[in-house]
Order: sequence, then structure tokens, then C-alpha cells
Amino acid sequence: MSNTTQNLKEAFAGESQANRRYLAFARKAEAEGMKGIARLFRAAAEAETIHALSHLQVLGEVGSTEDNLRAAASGETYEFEQMYPGFISTAKNEENGPAEKTFTYAMKAEMVHADLFRQALQRIGSGAEPYYYVCGVCGHITDSEPADKCPICGSSPKAYRRIE
Repeated sequence: MSNTTQNLKEAFAGESQANRRYLAFARKAEAEGMKGIARLFRAAAEAETIHALSHLQVLGEVGSTEDNLRAAASGETYEFEQMYPGFISTAKNEENGPAEKTFTYAMKAEMVHADLFRQALQRIGSGAEPYYYVCGVCGHITDSEPADKCPICGSSPKAYRRIE
């Protein structure tokens, strides 16, 4: 791998993390009544997204929708089969309950995400265009109206947001 390719990958990771961090900071500023600062954080997050997407494009990691669905399913599968089980084990050994909980929620949600990507791959060309709902507590996604409670974290349907 060339140095430039490695630099693009590091830049993509850094910009992606900055985006998420700034969105978290925006939520906190909003909760504290600082709307202007929240807007600044959201604007910076959007700028970081522009940078990250540009780096990813130059890396050639955005393919056809079919290729992207396969890559997404593979990535999610790696997370729930290999990455999160080890993280959960470490958190248990270190008696870090909050980390164990967030890793467990993510692992269970990643299983669902991988399945949804595979289902979408099978639907390509069918004309089916479902809406998706995301649980704001654990990240569970469903392609139907949320049930009485989230199957992962037990939250009420009010915790879900429909993705347009």
C-alpha cells in the first residue's frame, strides 16, 4: 500500500470520527440551550463529512450499489462475529458494565443490519422501497413500524425515528 493510500485511509477515519464527535457535541450544546453553538458543531460535522466522502471516493471504496451492499453486509458481519465478542469479553473482565452494555447493543444491532443489507441486495430491481426506523437507544433498525418494544434494548416505539 502506498503512503498516500495509507494517508487517505487515516484521513477518512479521522474525518469520520470528527463528524460523529461534533454531532455528539451539538446534541450536548442543544440540551444546554446553546443553539448557535449546536449549529456550529453541526456545520463542522457536515464539513467533516464532505472531507471523509471525498477521501473515500479517491480511495475507490464506493462501488455499485450491489457492491456497496455486499461490502456493508460483510463489514457488519465482521463486527458481530469477530470484533464485538472480544470487546464484550474484555469489558466483562474489566468489570466495565456501561461498555459491556453498549458493545452488546451494537453487536446485536449489527446482526440485524447485516441481514437488512442482504435483504436489500435481494430486492434490487424489484421496485420495493421500504422505509426504515432506527432505535435511538441501541441502533436497532426495522423495515416495518416499530413493535411494542425494541427487541434489543426494550425501548418503546417512541425511541424510533423514521428515516426518510
